[in-house]
Amino acid sequence: MLTVLGFAMIATFLVLIMTKKMSPIASLVLIPALFCVAVGQGAKLGDYVIEGVGTLAPTAAMLMFAIVYFGVMIDVGLFDPIVRAILRFCKADPMRIVVGTALLAAIVSLDGDGSTTFMITVSAMYPLYKRLKMSLVVMTCVAATANGVMNTLPWGGPTARAATALKVDAADIFVPMIPALAVGLLAVILLAFVLGRRERKRLGTLTLDEALVTEPETVLVGAGGGDRLTKAPRGSGTGTGGAGGADIAEGDGEEQEFKGLDPDRPTLRPKLYWFNAGLTVALLAAMILELMPIPVLFLIGAALALTVNFPRMPDQRARIAAHADNVLNVSGMVFAAAVFTGVLTGTGMVEHMADWLVGAIPDAMGPHMAVVTGVLSLPLTYFMSNDGFYFGVLPVLAEAGAAHGVSHLEIARASIAGQPLHMSSPLVPAVYVLVGMAKVEFGDHTRFTVKWAVLTSLVVLCAGVFFGII
Repeated sequence: MLTVLGFAMIATFLVLIMTKKMSPIASLVLIPALFCVAVGQGAKLGDYVIEGVGTLAPTAAMLMFAIVYFGVMIDVGLFDPIVRAILRFCKADPMRIVVGTALLAAIVSLDGDGSTTFMITVSAMYPLYKRLKMSLVVMTCVAATANGVMNTLPWGGPTARAATALKVDAADIFVPMIPALAVGLLAVILLAFVLGRRERKRLGTLTLDEALVTEPETVLVGAGGGDRLTKAPRGSGTGTGGAGGADIAEGDGEEQEFKGLDPDRPTLRPKLYWFNAGLTVALLAAMILELMPIPVLFLIGAALALTVNFPRMPDQRARIAAHADNVLNVSGMVFAAAVFTGVLTGTGMVEHMADWLVGAIPDAMGPHMAVVTGVLSLPLTYFMSNDGFYFGVLPVLAEAGAAHGVSHLEIARASIAGQPLHMSSPLVPAVYVLVGMAKVEFGDHTRFTVKWAVLTSLVVLCAGVFFGII
């Protein structure tokens, strides 16, 4: 019964947000509350919610201060050189812009934190997508999928969890998987190329022409040296829908008001560039080395960044206020997700769903448990947290594989194949940073991204089998 209700709750949630019948926050709160009552545990709803909030509170705190920190870094111009390099590569060509989005997301993902990746990527690329009227779900799709592949780094989380759960070395999981993950990253770049070609066909050819002067609002973030955006004659494809059928339409009023980030904005602090760069490198190094809890690191980092770059109290308040919308939206979504995860875990739905899936595996598939684990990692890491999958389900799958001679290492390697899909899960707080900053509906992102993320995950899994890693 709990198994059926668990799947029904997840299906109801996804249908409601993808059809836009309810907002994600309302769905994350009301749907699990109703199902909690339906299973006869309504009296314990408060306990489940408090437990879920307690579990996700550190994540919410980390996101709140990370948004402030990287928001300040964007304000003061730390990432403008990266944006200028991306602009030089993209040349306002939609295909190059989408490929550049994938490359930027992959590079920034080296820090192992999805929220950081999405904040930097969206801040850099959003003005280009907006000004050229490109589909924003293409940006969120490519960024999330690229980050999902890179999320398998040993300090990214899933690999460390798999190593801990199965008592193996994280390096023994990750290093042999590098060829398969490289193929996965190439698949993301190919996906970006295909989606970019669609955007180019839809929008026509676009160029950066320094010789022509256009309206001030066409200045793009970091576009120094007098670059101005001009449009060459359009091709026949001038529809307003997103690539691949995504229906993200931009309102005329919003488009007229959009000005991007001014390269001459008063918040720039060029004299403090190396201080800010050093502070960011030190912060990321401390995260990787786990010198302190990540929320504490970002709290300290945000305080230092505000104090040094904006010594005057009114300026500090202005910077905090400027990023308050993102902080409120993301933290609110995380606490709403705590209701969903709290009920899913507290009622025992997750455990029953996992047991049902494991029990449904035919005995004949025993010798192929590594591949089975890889396939199961797609839906399971999408519908439950990484902790729930790696610490609750993976040990059971590993024992089933061991009975047929499949090593724990093979099971562990296969288990990380589903991460490209996992990064678009409604239970991943970082994805709300992505869609929130990109001003994309979560349902639109899910509807457009899931099929491509599934394909990328399967490419990683198949490459692992092909190379004999899994």
